Amino acid sequence: MFPTLSFGNTEIAPAELAARAAKAAGFLASIGLADGDTFAVMLRNQPALIEIMLAARQLGAYFVPLNWHFTAAETSFILRDSGAKLLIIGGDLLPGVADGIPVNMPVYRVGPLAAPPGQDTASEARDWNAGVERAEPLRTSSDKFRGMVPYTSGTTGQPKGVRRIPQGDPAEVALRMGRMYQRSLGVLPTSRCLISAPLYHSAPTSYILLASRQGAWLRLEPRFDALETLAAIERFRITDAYLVPTMYVRLLRLTAAERSRYDTSSLRFVASTGAPCPAEVKRAMIDWWGDIINETYASSELGYLTAISSKEARVKPGSAGRPIEGVTIRILDEQGREVPANTIGKIYARQTLMPSFTYINRQSDRDALEHDGFLTVGDIGYVDSDGYLFVSDRRSDLVLSGGVNIYPAEIEAQLITMPGIADCAVFGVPDAEFGQALVAVIQPGEEAWLTAEQVRSFLATRLAGFKIPRTIVFRAQLPREDTGKIFKRKLRDEFTQTQASKAQ
Repeated sequence: MFPTLSFGNTEIAPAELAARAAKAAGFLASIGLADGDTFAVMLRNQPALIEIMLAARQLGAYFVPLNWHFTAAETSFILRDSGAKLLIIGGDLLPGVADGIPVNMPVYRVGPLAAPPGQDTASEARDWNAGVERAEPLRTSSDKFRGMVPYTSGTTGQPKGVRRIPQGDPAEVALRMGRMYQRSLGVLPTSRCLISAPLYHSAPTSYILLASRQGAWLRLEPRFDALETLAAIERFRITDAYLVPTMYVRLLRLTAAERSRYDTSSLRFVASTGAPCPAEVKRAMIDWWGDIINETYASSELGYLTAISSKEARVKPGSAGRPIEGVTIRILDEQGREVPANTIGKIYARQTLMPSFTYINRQSDRDALEHDGFLTVGDIGYVDSDGYLFVSDRRSDLVLSGGVNIYPAEIEAQLITMPGIADCAVFGVPDAEFGQALVAVIQPGEEAWLTAEQVRSFLATRLAGFKIPRTIVFRAQLPREDTGKIFKRKLRDEFTQTQASKAQ
């Protein structure tokens, strides 16, 4: 099935979208792409990207979505590592990454170049739209589950590509996957959906593909804007939306007059995943929109693992929910032993609804995640006596200071509620006395004037003294993706290098 797609002032009916996707699949096949092959895409949120995603599904190909903020070097690494046979890219984005595209890789641009080409790759790019227009539609459909190859963010080193391995009866796999997505994302055939998160992330792409399978009505926005989101909900009578915690924060920071200007009563199910939602933020959204806020805990590797409704969140604030169908959660200590309820350890999961995966060119890294048939992505947390999972932090973000484990996510959850703070990141840097010391980098809101002492005073009433960052600095902008995920590694490396320079 195909959705009705709304973008800008146009609406594309399911039959037209299906026809466009079939022609895109036919063009890919005509230029040599076959079942099981891989290609890369770098496009902003736009209908062409959805057509290409659906074409890949029909052809049985893997597609690698590239973050449009990538540098040429970052683009080059993923294009080479993934084994992509070609690149489809926005004409406005091509000049910025042309130097990173491998020699002899076919490049197809969507739309005109943003500036006169300065590189051979840019000038030689073929016109994607013209090729699709001339192509014959593909008349066949693959029954293999392949689809998106997301790359992890690389917070602990080079990013890794997550590739699913088709296995079992395709119809049964599709049925299981559909149940997982529907439980986590909530889309029904009658839904009127809104998504503004960038489609180079796995969760927004999953949302698009679920809406397609359900034949829902889908409104795609080029980017997130708090006021425009409220306006779209009212104008299109949106019933379902995908939002992330940073979007909640920006919505909540609208004035009371701005919030009351729009009618959001049509909303039925709001899905959130990708980053833990601070309990205070979620409660504020529930108080505003009602019991329609739903959170899931997931990863690119393992898929959707737990889910929690608004009613449950009122009783279990801060929880990521209980395991969904087909999922078993274990919490293990450093020796690989299962720990009692309410004891923090590393989160392991067994997910039976999704096909298994490998890391491209890094099978040993994939094997290192597994223990007795369970897998971990390094997150830390605990399961309470009622079976609810609480995610404390990423293992890579854990700070050990003076022999005490400190979870930066706990500190960030408090900071983000402080008036005048738009975004924040907390991490550890080497410290001669304590092993590691806490650093908080804060992005103030517009026209906000804050001091480090004000921040410390705010935290002092909410957290133990050892959790208050020793160093607090302010930045106009943080290295953050559109979904709100901060590249902490870049900040951590910067502060570590600064310390090393001072020590010399």
